[in-house]
Amino acid sequence: MSGGGAGALLEVLRAWPEAPRDAVPTDMAALVHAAARHGLAGFVQHALGRSGWTVDEPVRTSLRREALAQAARGMRVKALLVRSLDALAAVGLVPVLLKGYGLGLRLYPEPLQRATTDVDLLVADAEVDGASGALVGLGLKPLGEAAAAHAREHEHHLTFTGAAGMVELHFRALVGYGQTLEADALLARAEEATLEGRRVRYLRAEDELVYLAIHASNHLLQRLAWLFDLKLLVLACPGLDWGRVVEVARGTAFPHLAWYALEAARRLMGAAVPEEVLAALAPPVWQRRMAARFFTAGRLLETELMNHKPTWVAAKLLLAPRLLPMARYTLRRLRDDGLTALRSR
Repeated sequence: MSGGGAGALLEVLRAWPEAPRDAVPTDMAALVHAAARHGLAGFVQHALGRSGWTVDEPVRTSLRREALAQAARGMRVKALLVRSLDALAAVGLVPVLLKGYGLGLRLYPEPLQRATTDVDLLVADAEVDGASGALVGLGLKPLGEAAAAHAREHEHHLTFTGAAGMVELHFRALVGYGQTLEADALLARAEEATLEGRRVRYLRAEDELVYLAIHASNHLLQRLAWLFDLKLLVLACPGLDWGRVVEVARGTAFPHLAWYALEAARRLMGAAVPEEVLAALAPPVWQRRMAARFFTAGRLLETELMNHKPTWVAAKLLLAPRLLPMARYTLRRLRDDGLTALRSR
């Protein structure tokens, strides 16, 4: 890996929990910019403190500013999370925490080192009405009736927004590529925990690894923090049952998506994903070749797919587990976007 510029971010992530071995990057400002872009400014500040790399004061100041801004956003999200947990507890509900502060708390040296912008809660379908009422009671605004009905049929969460931030109330684990990952089995296997004295639940480690991998691939791996999450989860769970990981991934409509993220986490981050797991989940050779083209280190560092919609759409179609559902999904989204544009005129 090149030690210059943004590519040094991957060297820091790959080396962790050890210090990077490469020479000091020639462009530390580019490293800071890449860290902020990928939601890792706080973590990189921590990691550089152990690296022995000499960091000039202007760059150190820039990184500190990015890390503090990230932490401030995280504190705001955490405050909303705690309020949401209290509101749901008042109606007898204990949600599963997805991603966000709960993940940072368990995997990162400090929880605010993982950037987060909203609260993601997963509840059973039958619990949606009660949870929705509790969130509205916090002063959060729900979707309009038509938008909520559309989301309940086609999406995986309802959105609640307000001055305090945004909560995404998940009733399915994920909808993407025209396929659905239902939540029932995941909820049944979820494990009890606490967060600041409040009851919460987390997905079982094998389920969480598959979920995080599929989520990352659904967004075409455009935030390197999502791949780093996979590495950290594997490090945190040395007793991970890899046979069960394969079983869980194969039991979804998205085994290819699990492969894309796990393969990239192993290749770019040094995540300890066994070769036999990748072999068991591998998509056809032609899709592996497409993934190799779309998910190069350079393209991911520059978030190239996110910034070029035609390439994004092409990648989604070419990497889809099944082409027909993805084509239908794309046509429906285009139709819905067109209708929204017409209504706004």
